[in-house]
Amino acid sequence: MTIQKRLQSKEFVVLAEMNTPKGVDISRFMTDARRIKGRIDGIVIPDMDNGVMRMSALAGGALVQQQGIEAIIHVYGRDRNRMALQGDLLAAHVLGIQNLVVVHGDDMANSDQRTAVPVDDLDELGLLAAIRSLQGGKDLAGFDLDGQPEFHVGCQLAPFADETEMIRELDLAKEKIAAGARFIVTPPVFDMDQFEKFMQKASCLAVPVIPTVFLLKSVAVARYIATHEPGAHISEEIIRRIRKSSDREMEGVKIAGETIARLRKTAQGVLIQAMGWEHRLPAILDAAGI
Repeated sequence: MTIQKRLQSKEFVVLAEMNTPKGVDISRFMTDARRIKGRIDGIVIPDMDNGVMRMSALAGGALVQQQGIEAIIHVYGRDRNRMALQGDLLAAHVLGIQNLVVVHGDDMANSDQRTAVPVDDLDELGLLAAIRSLQGGKDLAGFDLDGQPEFHVGCQLAPFADETEMIRELDLAKEKIAAGARFIVTPPVFDMDQFEKFMQKASCLAVPVIPTVFLLKSVAVARYIATHEPGAHISEEIIRRIRKSSDREMEGVKIAGETIARLRKTAQGVLIQAMGWEHRLPAILDAAGI
């Protein structure tokens, strides 16, 4: 069953995020994908996340599809104008990639290509409009297409630190849904009480909500997020738990697995982010009972 059909049937969907390599050696990428084949419903592939130049998500998505795993690729306007975006979307369909997440491209402040010039020809709403136009058989200039693509499109919520920002993000999400988004991906969840409050507010969206579960690799990572991203709500209890563990890496895996298990009761899926530790994805799935 496809991701789209599972979501439409209100079944729980398990997604894992995997970055493409910075180069052409795909061996690790493919090995990590094969390790979780049959245990997840799809692999989400960012496109040069954090401004780091990598193999394109389009190529990564095609490789994943060749392995019999459904791919979901990020699309955004930071690096491409409307012509390139439309061309890539048509290519994605031909390569068998039908799941998209429209995102806001990360700021270039931490990029490894500091002199790159952002394009930003289309924002998220503009890109959703372009996808809808292509699916309707016309490009953004109004010219007819020779065959029209089909996509299942989602969008992201930006991190929010308080209720005011949360309401703003939900209002933006409503606009994205009106423009064609059919599911929502949330920022990482570390506090279930906070997430449940969010879900009460998000019920008005009437689309599947897929929270992100982020692997805390160390005390330093947990402390950094708690300090610099207050909206993440990482508690001192979680930081203490990792610090006191005899195997801190495995403790982070256990926390991720426990979070996924709890989210099965409140959300319609999860997106697991291991951020370079994709070899740990099977252990996270084990900890979650998947």
